[in-house]
Amino acid sequence: MSAAKKRGPVSEILVQNLWWNNPIFIQVLGICSTLAVTNNLTNTAIMTIGVSLTTAFSSMSLSAMNKLIPNKVRMIVQVLVISFFVIIIDIVLRAYLPDISRSLGPYVGLIITNCIIMGRAEGFARSNPPLLSFWDGLTSGFGYMAVLMLIAVVRELLGFGSLFGIPLLSALLGDAFTPWTIMIMAPSAFFLVALVMWGAKTLQENMKIAAKTAAQTTQGGAK
Repeated sequence: MSAAKKRGPVSEILVQNLWWNNPIFIQVLGICSTLAVTNNLTNTAIMTIGVSLTTAFSSMSLSAMNKLIPNKVRMIVQVLVISFFVIIIDIVLRAYLPDISRSLGPYVGLIITNCIIMGRAEGFARSNPPLLSFWDGLTSGFGYMAVLMLIAVVRELLGFGSLFGIPLLSALLGDAFTPWTIMIMAPSAFFLVALVMWGAKTLQENMKIAAKTAAQTTQGGAK
């Protein structure tokens, strides 16, 4: 705990969003896209980058406009701002990455409804300055990205024998490799998310116990 108190706001936000308050395995937000795109690393990378940028820029914009937005229409304005950035991402994908855009299909548009983006707008951007809100949104997206990329590695590797479309297991093992069909299907993402949650929370509890024991030992030695 003492180490956490010494961190500045920028590093504290980073640590919280990547680990202690991760949007996937702690807040359990953005689970729909976990099921939808994580059987392919390329799609997962593009999707999570889109969510990260949308969260960052929408949080910064809403923080800057906070005093100008009437409370009665606050959530409507939030959705409009988020939609604006999602449309920009969709246009860029259609123009420069048309194959990936077609592969993701409607899921890019559904970034608008991602609970992480609304959650950071309500929970952080409303009461913090624009640049800090941008950093909070970006690191929340990175926390989301880290978990989804981990799941996508497992699903694509076991489901297709490849990573980023490059054959690995199928090339190394040849006919001996049998694709795990379950890994291509959405239910496998549920199991993997559950395993990530279990592993992360177990590790967090062990870290808290270790920190508490160390603090007690230090206090005992001081006496």
